[in-house]
Amino acid sequence: MNPASDSRTVLTLDAGGTTFAFHAIRGNQDAAQPVVLPSHGDDLHACLGILVEGFERQRRAVGGTIHAISFAFPGPADYSAGIIGDLQNLPAFRGGVALGPMLANHFRVPTYLNNDGDLFAYGEALSGILPEINQKLMVANSPKRFKNLLGLTLGTGFGAGIVHDGRLLRGDNSAAGEIWCTRHKCQRDSFAEEGVSIRAVKRTFAELSGLPMEEVPEPKVIAAILEGRHPGTRPLQWKPFACSARSLAMPSPMPSPWWMVS
Repeated sequence: MNPASDSRTVLTLDAGGTTFAFHAIRGNQDAAQPVVLPSHGDDLHACLGILVEGFERQRRAVGGTIHAISFAFPGPADYSAGIIGDLQNLPAFRGGVALGPMLANHFRVPTYLNNDGDLFAYGEALSGILPEINQKLMVANSPKRFKNLLGLTLGTGFGAGIVHDGRLLRGDNSAAGEIWCTRHKCQRDSFAEEGVSIRAVKRTFAELSGLPMEEVPEPKVIAAILEGRHPGTRPLQWKPFACSARSLAMPSPMPSPWWMVS
């Protein structure tokens, strides 16, 4: 079924370390106004209460009938079982919490959890860049059609998802696209996320500028400073960013998120 014409209502969630944004989706569109609540990520009882409250608000907003709950959490997790593991930005889940079964039992609908990078890639394969490219190929009378896609997310972390022949590749441990833990190109005892994430950009800027981490601006401002476009600042040298932070701080033809089809 084409997601754009699907009349079923699915509740979903954008889970962050400080806030949870709840949505009700029908036909690829918001069926109600999003609800944003504090996550209380260091208090399990409060956090689980917020999750139920947010989804309940969305269920009431769409008239009480929902067909599924599906949302993304950052790893590690046993996604097929709906068990969330040790999360850096949501420490209340340390030790493992059966979040999927809990929500399924409360709302009496199928509940699906998956990695945020995986779902980004799968969404682009179902309703984003992949069908857009295939539509253009059809209009151009080309016989070529794409079914495979690699999606990368660059931001707080470094994530990825792989779609093969129209299906999400999950891997043996729900970690098929976990590119973040590949080896850092320049710091061989570290992993890739420590070279391309927002914290890598900010850490390198702190080292160059002498500022404490809490005073370091966001990457967009850092880019302006590095290029001499920020009022009242002197441009810094690009060279120290070559391995550590350049990929996020400098303008690039590769957007974030990014995808590749094959």
